[in-house]
Amino acid sequence: MNENSLKKSLSKLNIGGLRYFDSIGSTNDEALAWAAGKAEDLSIVIADEQTQGRGRLNRTWFTPKGSALAVSLILRPSTSLRPHLSQTVGLAALSIAEACLKLGLDPQIKWPNDILLKGKKTAGILVESVWSGEDVDSLVIGMGINVSKLSVPPEDMLQFPATSLEDEIGSEPKREEVLFNVLQAFIHWRERMGTDELIHAWEEKLAFRGEQVEVKTGSELPVTGKVDGLESDGSLRLKDAHDNSVIVRFGDVSLRPSA
Repeated sequence: MNENSLKKSLSKLNIGGLRYFDSIGSTNDEALAWAAGKAEDLSIVIADEQTQGRGRLNRTWFTPKGSALAVSLILRPSTSLRPHLSQTVGLAALSIAEACLKLGLDPQIKWPNDILLKGKKTAGILVESVWSGEDVDSLVIGMGINVSKLSVPPEDMLQFPATSLEDEIGSEPKREEVLFNVLQAFIHWRERMGTDELIHAWEEKLAFRGEQVEVKTGSELPVTGKVDGLESDGSLRLKDAHDNSVIVRFGDVSLRPSA
């Protein structure tokens, strides 16, 4: 993967701009700085290697050279999309899931921001905001996808079992093609933000649907219940032991199957 091959692969998509790096600390940091300037909507930062990649809760994101997709997408929301920005993580998750489907895989979305293949994490999403006063000026959507076997972190770094696209399909797909499919799906689903169609598609791919899970939300006591579905804003809906609905909002959430 290099800048020329990326430009060729993405030429049929209406992206705003492209910044490619052989190595970078964090694509999200670069994209946040670019977004605070004059980056156009759907501009992309991508790197062959990330040395200081991060996921949610400042966890390290492992991106060795030549092995994964580390990409940050700048989204400048229109006035009509602003009320639905809480769905952005689902938009990104659906986009990655559809790229996996094109490889013949059966992806699931571990709410709110991980993609699982056979119960193992293959991709993660980190959404960060650029503010202008009290309004969100733009969003940076960081997506990390384990493509080759080399991208799977060593066990002592794992918070959750992990795998790669290569492990699951038996060969290593071209990263440019995976990225094209992710972005193509993103552009498609972006037009459906705020609709039941997006929520239903996200809901259909929810991991642990109907299963008992434990959700940790910061310093509060864990919440347990069966995964029931999603609210219109993308919040997770559980059913407790008395069949009452429990709504889990976005935040510092860690979801695990119950023992």
